[in-house]
Amino acid sequence: MEVVLVNPRGFCAGVRMAIDVVDQVLDLIPDETVYVYHEIVHNRHVVERFEGRGVEFVERIEDIPEGSVVVFSAHGIPPSVRDAAKARNLTAIDATCPLVTKVHSRAVRYARQGYQILLVGHKNHQEIVGTFGEAPERTQVVESPECIPHLRIEDPDKLVYLTQTTLSTDDAGVIIDALKEAFPNIKEPPTEDICYATTNRQQAVRMVAPQCDLVLVVGSKNSSNSVRLTEIAENVGTRSCRIDDVSELDASWYPTGDERILLTAGASAPEDLVAAICRHFVEEHGAELKLADIYEESVEFGLPLSLKKVMESMGVDHKDRKVTVEAPVITQGAYGATAVALTISR
Repeated sequence: MEVVLVNPRGFCAGVRMAIDVVDQVLDLIPDETVYVYHEIVHNRHVVERFEGRGVEFVERIEDIPEGSVVVFSAHGIPPSVRDAAKARNLTAIDATCPLVTKVHSRAVRYARQGYQILLVGHKNHQEIVGTFGEAPERTQVVESPECIPHLRIEDPDKLVYLTQTTLSTDDAGVIIDALKEAFPNIKEPPTEDICYATTNRQQAVRMVAPQCDLVLVVGSKNSSNSVRLTEIAENVGTRSCRIDDVSELDASWYPTGDERILLTAGASAPEDLVAAICRHFVEEHGAELKLADIYEESVEFGLPLSLKKVMESMGVDHKDRKVTVEAPVITQGAYGATAVALTISR
């Protein structure tokens, strides 16, 4: 058996920043309850680990005691949630991914310019809920090409599309092409809305999956980008399964024991979950670990201004603090074996 660890995988800069924000807030106010509106990121293990440290996750601002500290999740929020937090005199710390904030800003700007916004994504996803809330009277969600005939269009020459940052590039492309066919003058955003990390992880799977017998994606079922990775693998003809952790492995997926398995992780999945799966394959199946480096990532996000202000009020220095994402370093102890480089056919 060969287990191919593909890079990039796992935490992106936005997820790492959001998790770092909650970590720092816990350190700042160790004797108070920290509330997080919605799951900080869509990963069961990350959420459970924070719950074990006393964090309370809520879906309603009204459930947070007045005057408390609340952290907004990486997915972004509509203005109504921000207003509700202010009304309850909450100290709000915004851990929204900067790339999601960029899409929010575009929605506001285009709405002010008189455009109707066609928002490509999954209407019940927290990110879409947040972006839609910036200009609800000017925005319609497009989940598939089948939605297009039902859109209420005022002026086909005054349309713009925006997209959810964690969409499958394959699926988004189909919807965008259909929008362009239906509305030839629809305006494109100045740059791609689907984030760099989503695109890179999907492209890595797209390149390596055809050379493998099975793709395993580590990520929770409510993680949009993790689900999209399984779809990308299926799109290129390789069987794919999403799992939360090593406990969900099923030996029937690799019956011969000499399969080549691609192992990746969604942008909100911790690397220790990947390492545990590697150790299982090495110890139980004598697997050889191979490393497929497709893209290098080194992205830095500064801490949110709202957190910096809280730090300043408490006399804590935040100067030059950033969150950096680098490729995981494979070590014998963590993964059960040292990975060797794999040559990828391009």
